[in-house]
Amino acid sequence: MASAPLSHRAKKSRLNPQLKLPYVPPRPQGRDQTAPSTLPFTFIDLFAGIGGFRSALEKLGGSCRFSCEWDKYSQRTYAAWYGDTPHGDIRNLEIADIPDHDLLAGGFPCQPFSIAGVSKRQSLGMAHGFECETQGNLFFHLAGIVEAKRPAVLFLENVKNLKSHDAGRTWQVIRQRLHELGYWIFDQIIDAAGWVPQHRERVYIVCFDKKAFPVEPVFEFPQPPEGEKPKLSDILEEAPDPKYTLTPHLWDYLQRYAEGHRARGNGFGFGLADPGGIARTLSARYYKDGAEILIPQGKHKPPRRLTPLECARLMGFDEKAIVVSDTQAYRQFGNAVVPKVVEAVGREILKVLFAYNALHAIQGVRPCVSSVRR
Repeated sequence: MASAPLSHRAKKSRLNPQLKLPYVPPRPQGRDQTAPSTLPFTFIDLFAGIGGFRSALEKLGGSCRFSCEWDKYSQRTYAAWYGDTPHGDIRNLEIADIPDHDLLAGGFPCQPFSIAGVSKRQSLGMAHGFECETQGNLFFHLAGIVEAKRPAVLFLENVKNLKSHDAGRTWQVIRQRLHELGYWIFDQIIDAAGWVPQHRERVYIVCFDKKAFPVEPVFEFPQPPEGEKPKLSDILEEAPDPKYTLTPHLWDYLQRYAEGHRARGNGFGFGLADPGGIARTLSARYYKDGAEILIPQGKHKPPRRLTPLECARLMGFDEKAIVVSDTQAYRQFGNAVVPKVVEAVGREILKVLFAYNALHAIQGVRPCVSSVRR
């Protein structure tokens, strides 16, 4: 597979790949060389959705210089929450118009690689993976931006199935392209259940530019927080609107549907959640019937869907005004990254950047850094 071709303007703007983060002086010898809780850096937010990456990275000291998201409803939410509207389709961007940045963040579209997405496309005779013309090849547009702009760090996210799709060949192509671009590659599947009350496995990919980091960095993915794990009851509203209760007709249909599959030996069906435990994975299809996560309301009343506010909490977003319809809100939260996991991984990235700066200071070598460009 070849990367997306760069425009003539993009080739002219190729940067000398250096770590551009501001220098952070190390603490005096004899004191614990722990990384600071924040570190000034710039980032861009590609395939931004509703800003799950941005929400987390700004808490770590990041300044967003550019965002890109093609869905108009997600753009509306993003603008309401962060104050600027993302650029549209990544395929129509002039790469030279993208500002320089230290870190590139992006959850490139997962539907062509997800288990549900692949199954749906196969049943409809549609292409999936890289063969999906509208979404499957967008990784190569991202790679074209990386090639032109040379950010010191890449921070990517996708569905767990990305690593096993097409017998592992899809993941092999992605790794090979990142290797060709000259990056150290770290990846791990992380279940968000340690941070939010939801089973949500995603692959996180962190890469460091080999020209900024000539020696492979010591990077480790985070462990879930210690202590009591979050429970579904933690995020439930006390008095949700009755409109989220399933109609008797829909509840009867879901029960009959599940029973039919059980009789055939299949595991398909609704998910009646335990408020004292965790939920199934929230998906973008939740708006249809809410079947994967239903909240029980006693023996004599049908269960209910989660409210959009509860979905925001389930994903770990700060509570902000929901400015779109319930249908669009369910889609947006179902497609989002979990900000708390992004923040946890981001803190591990900060440790590498801080250690890099401290090492150069101890050696008396001028670090390859420059002031943050606002």
